[in-house]
Amino acid sequence: MSHSQKATIDDVAALAGVSIKTVSRVLNNEANVRQSTREKVNLAISRLDYRPNLSARRLAARRSYIVALLYDNPSANYLSNIQHGVVTACNASGYDVLVHPCDSTDPRLADEINHLREQGRCDGVILTPPLSDMSELVQSLEDKGTPFIQIAPAVRMDSCSWVATTDEAAGYQITDHLIRLGHRRIGYIQGHPDHKAMATREDGYKRALRAAGLKVDRKLIIAGFNSFESGEAAGRKLLGSTTPPSAIFAANDDMAAGVMKAARDLGLKIPEQLSVAGFDDTPVASQTWPELTTIHQPISEMAEAAAGILIERLDAQEYLQSKQVIDARLIIRQSTGPAPTA
Repeated sequence: MSHSQKATIDDVAALAGVSIKTVSRVLNNEANVRQSTREKVNLAISRLDYRPNLSARRLAARRSYIVALLYDNPSANYLSNIQHGVVTACNASGYDVLVHPCDSTDPRLADEINHLREQGRCDGVILTPPLSDMSELVQSLEDKGTPFIQIAPAVRMDSCSWVATTDEAAGYQITDHLIRLGHRRIGYIQGHPDHKAMATREDGYKRALRAAGLKVDRKLIIAGFNSFESGEAAGRKLLGSTTPPSAIFAANDDMAAGVMKAARDLGLKIPEQLSVAGFDDTPVASQTWPELTTIHQPISEMAEAAAGILIERLDAQEYLQSKQVIDARLIIRQSTGPAPTA
């Protein structure tokens, strides 16, 4: 066969010494194929550099081989990391990705998502926060038999598959880091109220304060909405009080970057006069100056694992329940330092 000719499924079958139907079963990841036969077919595919006709594959299997990534999140950095992980898993398994924005306040959202599958636009869906915390949506998907997986749900239901991280422990860890630097008045900027898993970061913040014998001061806790602008506004409010904090922990990096802008506008030096910490370790954390101390939330890793679990379920064509926790970790950079002396 010349280099100008594309290999066909017949060529793969001939080289592997199997039927075309067996090659098709391997391509569709069907279970009823011997491991030795599967290896022979995969070796032939590799040698011939065979690329299956996706349209024919979808028609034969009556599947789209598309996974829908659903989101309603104002942070472009968060979505970029999620998308990278999902695309990595899908590329490795011969799936495409449909990135689909959603309005979590729309009462017709569940019908919209179920219709995506019913219309053949996807085989299954990945729910990201806050969608992964919407119990009515989750119940509707279960009732309609739409395959799905949740990323970072606050309530981890036994009947669902999900991938999550250690938000509460990470919130404790980064607050404890600030306390060990000598900070006693530590402000906290909450995440979007619909993102319930983010609330557990606040639980960790409070637990660290209590463990150090420090009072939880409600005046030091300000609502945020995950955006740079909300972080800047919350930072101005905290730093404009009569007894401002010497450190501020924001529930995501975008808000922490907003705090840093507010501090600079007020003439404060970071970290000499104010320490700032974030959460997520998105690209913005290493783009600020000084670079941001933060929690590396394994966003891309969680997304890749979630997509892999969903694809495994779709290929098996049966419900395979899976739950996975991937640890977050503290990344210490230059935005945090010793508490200023009086």
